[in-house]
This record gives sequence, structure tokens and C-alpha cells, in this order.
Amino acid sequence: MKHLLLASLAALLPLLWLTACAQNKNIQNTKTFNAMNNGSPTAAPTTAVATFGAGCYWCTEAQFQQLKGVLRVESGFTGGHVKNPTYKEVCNGTTGHAEVCQIYYDPSIITFDELLAAFWTCHDPTQLNRQGNDVGTQYRSAVFYHDEEQRKKAEQYKQQLNAEKAFPNPIVTEIAAFTVFYKAEDYHQNYYNQNGQEPYCAYVIRPKIDKFKKVFKDKLK
Repeated sequence: MKHLLLASLAALLPLLWLTACAQNKNIQNTKTFNAMNNGSPTAAPTTAVATFGAGCYWCTEAQFQQLKGVLRVESGFTGGHVKNPTYKEVCNGTTGHAEVCQIYYDPSIITFDELLAAFWTCHDPTQLNRQGNDVGTQYRSAVFYHDEEQRKKAEQYKQQLNAEKAFPNPIVTEIAAFTVFYKAEDYHQNYYNQNGQEPYCAYVIRPKIDKFKKVFKDKLK
């Protein structure tokens, strides 16, 4: 089903990898004072944030952890109306939240454009409120943008992939402003790496990682 999408991304990726990162407001530029360097400031790595919903966050987390430039991935919830929701509450489908991954990355190594390419590849964005057997609004496909630049890029690539009919059905990905992120319980974090032999990891997550690695073989850690 994804052969047309992969062909489209194959054409886009070389250009995306050469694109310089814009100075988005979500990039936190920091300086460290280096006393050993005659008191001159030394630039510390910059960190930017992207927030994606792509079905079960165990799958999304495991795939994005493979990418060079991704510093940390946290699983959690956003887009709902209940404060500090638990996993059980979100699974009931009454809080309005989506399962998401908060992706912290170094934009000098990997750009938001490249993360978007990975996002479109890592799940099926044409399925409404589900991914495979995971059904419910909490599993919806979504980009929660942190600034206007992220919004424009997400809208642009969504429109382009739809125009090119990269999928047999229209993309239904929600593109909404980021509000607040609630980190999921500790046992949800780094789930695949800690539970790789569990049936869901072995039969659902691992095949997704294998396919993901084939597409992004030049961007892996």
C-alpha cells in the first residue's frame, strides 16, 4: 500500500536532507561558559521538539529512536481536555487525548522536514481514529505543531502527498496546535527496548522497525 508513498519520499528526501534548519521559536539555543577557553562562550547543542501521534506510542517511539539526531523520545498524551490523564483514562476514549511521542532532536543533524518524512512513513495516515487493530480516537494520526513554521510544513506535505495520491485513500491526519504534553507512566517509556520479547513487540513493533530502517538506512544511528 505504501509503495507510492515511498517513491514520493524517495524523491523528496535528498532535498530535505540538504535543507538548512530554520530558526524556529521552539529551538532552545543555549550557551555554556567555558572558563578553560579564556572565558569565551561555547555553543551547546540545540534542541527542538516535535510532537506526533501515529497510533500506539510504543511503535512510534521505537521507530524514531532509530534516527540519528533524535536525542530523546517520550511517550505521552496531548490534545485532550482532562488534566494529568492516566493511560487507563485515555484508553477509555473519553479524555480527548491522543497517544503521542514528544521527540527532542538536534536540528543541526536532523530537520523537521526529515522527521515529517519519517512520520508519514511510520504509520498509515489514512486510517481515521485507528491504526490496525488499535481502535479509538486516542490512536488518531496527528501532528501537533509547536510554531507556525511546523504548521506550514505539515500542511504542505499533507497536501503534496494527497495530490500525488501517495496512498490509495486521502490522508486524514489532524494538524493542530500543541498545548500541553502529559508524560505517560514510566513503564510505557522505552517500551520496545525493555520488552522486546513480548508478543506485541515481536509481532507488531519489530516488523515496523525493520521496514522503517530500510527506508531511512542513511539516517540511522
